Amino acid sequence: MADASAIGRRWFRPTPSRPAGAVFSALGTLLDALGGIFARHVQNVLTALVQIGANKARAILTTLGIIIAVTSTITVVSLVQGFGDYVTDMLRGFGTNMLFVFPQDPTDEHRIVFGRVVMDIGDIRAVGARCDKLRRISPMVFNSATVEYGRRKLEEIELLGATEQWQPIRRFFVDKGRFFGPIEVENSACVCVLGREVLDLLECDERIVGDHVYLNGQRFKVIGLLEEKGDMMGENQDKVVLIPYTTAIKLAPIMQYFMPFVIEASAEQDIEECSLQVSRILRERHDIQPGQPNDFRILRQDEFLRDFERVKIIATSVLAGIVGISLIVGGIGVMNVMLVSVTERTREIGLRKSVGGRRRDILAQFLTEAVVLASVGGLIGVTLGYAICHVVSLHPAMVKVTVPYWAVALGLTFSAGVGILFGIIPAFKAAILHPIDALRHE
Repeated sequence: MADASAIGRRWFRPTPSRPAGAVFSALGTLLDALGGIFARHVQNVLTALVQIGANKARAILTTLGIIIAVTSTITVVSLVQGFGDYVTDMLRGFGTNMLFVFPQDPTDEHRIVFGRVVMDIGDIRAVGARCDKLRRISPMVFNSATVEYGRRKLEEIELLGATEQWQPIRRFFVDKGRFFGPIEVENSACVCVLGREVLDLLECDERIVGDHVYLNGQRFKVIGLLEEKGDMMGENQDKVVLIPYTTAIKLAPIMQYFMPFVIEASAEQDIEECSLQVSRILRERHDIQPGQPNDFRILRQDEFLRDFERVKIIATSVLAGIVGISLIVGGIGVMNVMLVSVTERTREIGLRKSVGGRRRDILAQFLTEAVVLASVGGLIGVTLGYAICHVVSLHPAMVKVTVPYWAVALGLTFSAGVGILFGIIPAFKAAILHPIDALRHE
């Protein structure tokens, strides 16, 4: 019987390991190959920069289309984003848990109307009492007024009747005097709060607080001045006079039957449930049967904000696309100049091929030159775009304009892509030249 130890040594003999030197040698070969590829690309880029430096005027004229295109894209996108962010922040400042309820003709679901559908204070009180997802509620009585103070007389000033809850719901706070309270609302007191634009039009100062003005010929005491709110969607929010809604109904009794209202939900996550509760209560009070359309419309602030964000994205994309069309014009200019460059350097191409230059090397060289030329134009365009946005932001009446990073990346990517797209034809033309024909070229 064979020795067991000998059998074990024969079957379980350790496999000789690969010499470590071979591994390091293979790794070194790979690094050398990668270094060679990198070096060739660097050499192509340096050659392209030398060519641009040798023909500065032609390079500037060639890239002018790309410069204008990238500058326009950066500027337009930044301005649209700046205005969009301004409006979004303003809407968020009003709160995303607000609901506006208006009477609506059920035969036309896109029109908010007054005069056909009854919505009165009973509906508002029922919603306030039965909706447990509600924090605050206020009716809104819209009217216009003639405001008189001294010798000044203003026509068609917005007159809004509300309760004391209007102030925290809409963030319409006073910075001089006070807002009217629940007792003044209950007693239909003749008190008012003026917007800052009304104050300016009356050509008076803050000392008007405690004095009296005439609204539609009736004497009102000015108890406060609203803080400045500015414009929203082209509407001046400071050109308004606020009075108790009970007083507003006395001025226009017909409005007690067509009274929209505003709601503040208890929390942003409760706005959906709050909207459903309001709808259920109003349908029940208005005796609307299942399957029949509502005779009211609920506008949610969060839905409006989402719609606006969607419009902002679409507007940014469309405007950027329209402006970006000029990149095609710039790309055609790059292609023309590169074709001229191939013609001018035909003998150089023939010489390189005669000493062993391969087609792919010639192709890579001219393609790199086209990409570098377009990328330089893109960098100049980005710089000019930043400068324009910075200068525009310095204007006191202008919103804050910030250049988004994705717009910069988009501009540079598209400019480099234009270089590849319009540089491939000249590069291919240079690569397929026969060395003898190229050397004979005059």
